[in-house]
Amino acid sequence: MTDLATPDTYGVLAEPATLTLQRLLPGPIERVWAYLTESDLRRQWLASGEMDMKVGAPFELVWRNDELSNPPGQRPAGFSEEHRMESLITELDPPRKLAFTWGSTGGVSFELKPQGRDVLLTVTHRRLPDRSTMLNVGAGWHMHLDILVARASGREPEPFWEGWSRLKKEYDQRLPA
Repeated sequence: MTDLATPDTYGVLAEPATLTLQRLLPGPIERVWAYLTESDLRRQWLASGEMDMKVGAPFELVWRNDELSNPPGQRPAGFSEEHRMESLITELDPPRKLAFTWGSTGGVSFELKPQGRDVLLTVTHRRLPDRSTMLNVGAGWHMHLDILVARASGREPEPFWEGWSRLKKEYDQRLPA
């Protein structure tokens, strides 16, 4: 991995179909955990959706990426104003680990590890079915995590869609064909 303190750290392939990204966030760990689990905080950087914090509990994530930054930037063709996805919590160890199903892929896990006053967040997205999905997911996680770092640090994030479009091209250059 590259310098973890840098908010523009790229995701890496931990396995051929597994993308891992890391970010260092201002702590304490309970604060970062809240950004992962509380709908009102999570919607500021990813997607809303109330979670019943139990393994096996279903929940729905609702993305409105146009609301993540002001201005949001130009939404690419083929993307709707809102996207919804049903998920199930598969692992839970508050405030250190949360994992859940992710559409047709193998799921996503968030692991938190205190590092002094900061918290290292590791996001792992498993079983990405093809390179096209990997490019969208890589750019998406990267941009969403950059917004999380900005929000947790009290800064305004860059326009979501411009960042996502730029990152998709960069991941196309970085990830193997």
